[in-house]
Amino acid sequence: MTDLTALSSALADVVARTAPSVVSVHSHRARATGFAWKDGLIITADEALADEGAVEIGLPDGSRAAATIAGRDHTTDIALLRTEASLTPVKLSATVPPLGALSAVVATNRDAPSAALGMVSASGKSWRSLRGGDIDARIELDVRLRGSQQGGLALDASGDAFGMAVLGPRRVLVIPTATIERIASQLEARGRIARGYLGLGLQPVRLDDGIGAMVMNVDEAGPSAAAGIRQGDVIVAVNDQKLSGVRALSQALGPSSVGAVIDIAVRRGGEPASFKVTVGERPEA
Repeated sequence: MTDLTALSSALADVVARTAPSVVSVHSHRARATGFAWKDGLIITADEALADEGAVEIGLPDGSRAAATIAGRDHTTDIALLRTEASLTPVKLSATVPPLGALSAVVATNRDAPSAALGMVSASGKSWRSLRGGDIDARIELDVRLRGSQQGGLALDASGDAFGMAVLGPRRVLVIPTATIERIASQLEARGRIARGYLGLGLQPVRLDDGIGAMVMNVDEAGPSAAAGIRQGDVIVAVNDQKLSGVRALSQALGPSSVGAVIDIAVRRGGEPASFKVTVGERPEA
């Protein structure tokens, strides 16, 4: 047996072992892939899941089963589905593959199992998504995927699943195991991810010495109102750090910010003032 034949057989075996845990996900005019995380629980890509309508999963034996959305987090692209269908949960590995390592993505396409082979083109430290989600490792794959393959399992050369493959801007990203376990566990328990809440509607404004955020409206039952912040105040700094923008402030209000006390410096009628605000939990929409 040649080295190439041995490699081909090993890859085929890796895919065959993983395929029973992979399903297709059907939502309103959308197709994606998912995988069994725990008994009765499926992980899929939130971006590929419709905002409304029924959800169905296509099982490895070709049959269909109903599913419901247990929770979803737009910021990390993770959605959790519940189903009564019996599937073999996959064992996720916390390993982050090195740059240049081979990776196979096991997914579905047109309701049939599919696989794609590529290389780890980036492997680095944690990062924050454009929507403000904390991703535990930066993993990119040099591989081409169709939209229906989003949510597939990314495997290393040993066959260990190290995350979920999703389509990012101009590249394929992997949401690593650490992020999946952290977010999916909260979705399983609460159906949502806690986010920080100041109770303010903000509008960016340019100042002579930088950027500010004008308070356009205040939730009278929110934490900022309780601290004394009013409509018309201009936020210029948080915890002694100059404000870099409204988006940056919003992104800082992640799950870990709930309950924290922050110092907010404002200008009120041109005069400086400061307030201590206890970050609340964002209400459900």
